[in-house]
Amino acid sequence: MRKLGTCTLCEAACGIVVDVEESRILGVRGDPDDPMSRGYVCPKVVGMQDLHEDPDRVRRPLVREGLAREFREVTWEEALTFAADGLRRVRRTHGRDAIAVYQGNPTAHNLGLMTVGQLAFRTLGTKNLYSASSADQVPHMRASHEMFGHVLFMPVPDIDRTDHWLVVGANPVVSNGSIMTAPDVKRRITALKERGGKLVVVDPRRTETAKLADRHVFLRPGSDALLFFALIHVVFEEKLTRLGPLLEGVSELRALARRFTPERVSGATGIAADDLRTLARDFAGANRAACYVRVGTCHQEHGTLASWLAYALAAITGNLDREGGLMWTLPAADVVRIADIAGLKGHGTFKSRVRKLDETGGELPVAVLAEEIETPGRGQIRALITSAGNPVLSAPNGPRVDRALGTLEHMVSIDGYLNETTRHANVILPPCSPLERAHYDLALNAFGVENSAKWVDPPIAKDADTRDDAEIITELALRLRLTGGPLGAVRRLLMRTSRRLDPEAIIDLALRIGPYGLFRGGLSVASLRKRPHGVSLGPLVPRLPGMLRTASKRVELAPPAFVREVDALEATLASPVPALVLVGRRHLRSNNSWLHNSQRLVKGPARCTLLVHPDDARRHGVRDGERVSVTSARGALEATAAVSDEMMPGVVSLPHGWGHDRAGTRLGVAGAHAGVSINDITDEMRVDRLTGNAAFSAVPVAIQTVKREHAEPEPSQAP
Repeated sequence: MRKLGTCTLCEAACGIVVDVEESRILGVRGDPDDPMSRGYVCPKVVGMQDLHEDPDRVRRPLVREGLAREFREVTWEEALTFAADGLRRVRRTHGRDAIAVYQGNPTAHNLGLMTVGQLAFRTLGTKNLYSASSADQVPHMRASHEMFGHVLFMPVPDIDRTDHWLVVGANPVVSNGSIMTAPDVKRRITALKERGGKLVVVDPRRTETAKLADRHVFLRPGSDALLFFALIHVVFEEKLTRLGPLLEGVSELRALARRFTPERVSGATGIAADDLRTLARDFAGANRAACYVRVGTCHQEHGTLASWLAYALAAITGNLDREGGLMWTLPAADVVRIADIAGLKGHGTFKSRVRKLDETGGELPVAVLAEEIETPGRGQIRALITSAGNPVLSAPNGPRVDRALGTLEHMVSIDGYLNETTRHANVILPPCSPLERAHYDLALNAFGVENSAKWVDPPIAKDADTRDDAEIITELALRLRLTGGPLGAVRRLLMRTSRRLDPEAIIDLALRIGPYGLFRGGLSVASLRKRPHGVSLGPLVPRLPGMLRTASKRVELAPPAFVREVDALEATLASPVPALVLVGRRHLRSNNSWLHNSQRLVKGPARCTLLVHPDDARRHGVRDGERVSVTSARGALEATAAVSDEMMPGVVSLPHGWGHDRAGTRLGVAGAHAGVSINDITDEMRVDRLTGNAAFSAVPVAIQTVKREHAEPEPSQAP
């Protein structure tokens, strides 16, 4: 039997066909009739089947009581009661802020977590909400908040109609877009070139995207804001601007940019002044140009300034809200409205307790999670709920997070794996596999390079004792709000009622009142069921000025908070350049830490290697294939060197999400391909100054060959 679905393993959201015989999956392949992906899938698609069938995936609730090291399998009733009792006990003794929530990256790919999950977690009454966003994208959110009026008004490049695509700190050929839902980026790049357009990549590594570019320029990690100020300087200096009527703060931006001439920033960026001028002229001179910045620009101490200046470059060259430039998606289900209801908006309404870092979108930076657990006082975190997340591997200074989790009074994990984080839990509540739940791309459709909508019913029916994330969170939340005794009957009634407000009902309402709803084509879940491959809603369309929520109802090019930070950016020009810095990287067959238990995806040559430029290898006496130690101010690790001229001299690179060698996990395949965690040596004190987003990039390190005087003895064999 042929069932249609969506691959939920990355932001491309490709359409898939699941071949099923009874309850057995025969294979997963691309859906040629999906209007967005058109049959394209990347190698990760096999992970949909592998996750579903993985023998290590937890399928029944697990509980660990007291000092017990081993988990035992229990009923849902026992697990949910035990989970809620522990959380209520902590809340009663220490207050609401003593409970924290951490949500991982898969949240954005999970309809239940994006709807019911957000409403439940954000009404717990705690300020201690954390997610992978502050290890990823919060600088973009802060820039969007200040410039356009909402943290989710992040524009995307209209790559299918642009003539000049400038990519900085991103590798969309591997990611297939991030805050840019764009299946099959290679095809889109080919189309760009066929219509005479150009792709320019600026990155400290010659990435898979850079290898397809018309031009690649190395950029010293951490200097992205300086790069963009230099480009803006040239645009103003050479009168290359195309200013629209809705721009506020043009003169202030021009005055700031005067301080950052190409000649002045050349040394810090590693880009010759003439090359900086050429980059600016080519971008401004193109008929239609789009700039795309992503994780690399966010993972630095001036990440928010880089995001701001990238958007400002588009604005002053006439490429904001214009076909072929930066545009906003018009999604069928308004994620911004749902976010407003859930409290995901704004910035700086409260601060973290210890380091006094601001919240963004109602969440505190994950860089403060460990200190908020460790530091005594009112509001200290004593209990934690994790949902689809693994902060031991994804947060900065993972070893400190690891130790902190071990001190909690109570921990509940809504997760399908016993991994590096959930091994600390007292209760693990396992949801069904992605193929056993309905899906609508609520988050990802809001950042598509085309407008589209698609509803997917579960390709595989879950059994009676399996629950999806929305069901688990609903039941847990209701137990947290109501005690036992005479209220038990009320709780049961509310649980029956609550199941009517399930993710499908929320999406159906959002579709009906959305821009393509009852009076504009009649989109609903029922109508989408009749078109199971999905619906194309057309190319991106201009949305200004109606969408702006700034006080001025204009695009703010010089937000005061950003202007005040420019002095600190300028001061970096006098700072010495570290001899060697560390950055992360992506791989097409991986996604953070959650696909490494698939043998089909981890097989082949080891990918958790340290990329080193030949000049740096010679300087440090490192040979290809040798084990090397990598040392930062936070610690050291060992990795295998891979000498390659795809790296910029002075920069080394490790992939993110590995390090599966901790005791107490249940990850057979991942354990056999453990690798090392780059976040064992990143620094939780290095953050973006304006958001607290983790500054994973440009970490100063030293490397040297690991010398072993004697061969290590073989382990003794038990009789």
